[in-house]
Amino acid sequence: MAAASLRQPSLTTFVFVLAIFSLSYRVYSDDEEDHLLQGLNSYRTSANLPAFAKNKNAECVAKRIADDVSDDDNNQHCTNPSNSPGNNATGLSAYPKAISKCDIDANTTSDVMVLPVCVPNLVPTLVLTNFTRTHYSKYINDSTFTGIGLSSEDDWMVVVLSSNKPTGSLANGAYSLLNRKLGFSYYMVLLLLGFLLFSF
Repeated sequence: MAAASLRQPSLTTFVFVLAIFSLSYRVYSDDEEDHLLQGLNSYRTSANLPAFAKNKNAECVAKRIADDVSDDDNNQHCTNPSNSPGNNATGLSAYPKAISKCDIDANTTSDVMVLPVCVPNLVPTLVLTNFTRTHYSKYINDSTFTGIGLSSEDDWMVVVLSSNKPTGSLANGAYSLLNRKLGFSYYMVLLLLGFLLFSF
């Protein structure tokens, strides 16, 4: 319990990170995804966690889901504060289709988290707090999540977290299939060839 509390950033630290995030918003870029990633990584650093690394496959999934949840039927609910942050199920309904369109092996998707939020006008500080001061914070504070993909569409921001486990790596279908087919014997042949080359 004590170890867990040490990793949680204090309110003062969070306010400091939020202030930096707010000030830097107009200075560096107008890109919502980059600013959110900067804010999330500052938050993680304050909790002594490694920064998220961009994952192109997670970004592809986030883009597909953002496109899906921002359609007119879903978007009308964004004006209701109770739907911000969005329910994780909102993103998951589009998840299988996104995985398929991004050519990702389904065996590498079970330890992935989809976090959609709906914030009118995507106000940067509100978007950040929707990920760091709500039930989503437990995923942002989870050290098993190391990769990230972000995408925004209309009032929606979608974050997809990939994990450091093979079942959450979001590997491409062809790469993962090759690994499964070749398996252990492939690596043994490589090891044997290396041994033969260095023994002469």
